[in-house]
Amino acid sequence: MRIAVLQFTHETVTFLPNDTTEADFRYPGSPAAGEALLATDPKGYMGGFVQVAREWPDVELVGIQSPLWPKTGTGSGWITNDAFEAFLGRQIGELRRQGPFDGAYLALHGAAGVRGVARPEAEIARRVRAALGPKARIAATFDPHGNEDAEFLRHADLAFCVKFFPHYDMHLQGERAARMLVRAIRGDYRPATHTIRVPILAPTVVMWTGASPWSDLVQRAQVWEAREPDTYVNVFFGFPWCDVPDAGMCIQVTTNGDAALAERVARDMAGWIWRRRAELIRGTVLHRMKDGVALAKQAVAERRAPVVLADYSDRSGAATWLLREVMAQGLARTLVATVADAAAVRAVLERGAQPGDAFDMEVGGRLAESDGNPVRVTGAILGIGTATTSRAMGGGDRWVMVGFGEGNVLVLSPFLVQITEPQELWSLGLKPADFDVIAIKSRVHFRRGFDDSGFAPAILLVEPDEPFLGTARLEALPFENLKLADYYPYGDPPNPLG
Repeated sequence: MRIAVLQFTHETVTFLPNDTTEADFRYPGSPAAGEALLATDPKGYMGGFVQVAREWPDVELVGIQSPLWPKTGTGSGWITNDAFEAFLGRQIGELRRQGPFDGAYLALHGAAGVRGVARPEAEIARRVRAALGPKARIAATFDPHGNEDAEFLRHADLAFCVKFFPHYDMHLQGERAARMLVRAIRGDYRPATHTIRVPILAPTVVMWTGASPWSDLVQRAQVWEAREPDTYVNVFFGFPWCDVPDAGMCIQVTTNGDAALAERVARDMAGWIWRRRAELIRGTVLHRMKDGVALAKQAVAERRAPVVLADYSDRSGAATWLLREVMAQGLARTLVATVADAAAVRAVLERGAQPGDAFDMEVGGRLAESDGNPVRVTGAILGIGTATTSRAMGGGDRWVMVGFGEGNVLVLSPFLVQITEPQELWSLGLKPADFDVIAIKSRVHFRRGFDDSGFAPAILLVEPDEPFLGTARLEALPFENLKLADYYPYGDPPNPLG
């Protein structure tokens, strides 16, 4: 049994001014093929798929040359059509040259935005289907922040979407994809699917599945999977910063040949979401930047430190609103990690700066209005560290640490970074005992290491006053490919169940 393995992933913020080019996908290690591709992301989708697929001695996996995440991470805009065609064209060519294949596994995301391609993941599946032929079976894994509808499953057979946010079950969904793909190839599983789009457009910051109502939504999907063997429920939360026609929430259900059951489960899930739509949108407490910093100061005074200030609104990484407010309110013993400024990092490295050298530069801002203006930081360089997060995506692994104010530290990175584990900061040589407040750029992923681990007694989600790119106020965004009025809570769309 020969199974081709391909990857093409990006979470595209189409409102950012910097397109994602072919060069952004090229860095040491990317593209990857063969065993190098199969060895990527051992704790994620790919790792789960490869581990289970190789439990069968008669399964051969063929890693087709694939781009990994771009070195800009999620901090870049539209994927250029040239980049999409260049990589996908090579992948399809390799499928034809190295075939025949009994099936294919596609490691996708679901929120890719490509100029001139309305539904990139569906287009990938369509071309893979054309290359492999009608008898082959195609399975894929997705991030819950995918923008999907029924189109993908017109060309593919199976889809498995992560349920938790943070994404604890990526490896599990990869395992499922392998197990069910092998069964489908052998004829033991005959996928019957039903898809219902739910017209809700929500900012990702409200989607934390560690608390109600999103935890209730996940549990309902898991209950259906537990009570009905061979039933799989995908809940796509949607990704509103990708301006594509299939944005919003979506339910996909797959059963073993039972179309009626698939429809029944999908209708139940969609109906539950629609009934609780107000709670899903408005159940998260968000603070304006000024109020959040003041509350952090109060929490420190009440000995509820360390406090996490999570700026969920920063989509480029260069936003300076939180840094500016920390300085304005005289917050002390605060670690700001990170502000993205590739030029500032490069300038420090090129002049051969050493710990103890003076630092006096404007940092951040510049990329878009939503980033705010650059902020002048005066202090001293504490160190230049090697970071694991940026290196994993090829985005530059040198981060600069600057001391300023009363025990404050600013970490400068080349690109947007979501700090998800405190250890990412301590590995730079920083010490947790030195800080009362940790200010990071993250929506929900940070809860993995700062909340679910019990690290931070106080967590405050903050955003700037203005309804900019990245805030929960999506009405400020210049959508062109979807009508905001077609989605709750910005319009009055009809019940998806009729």
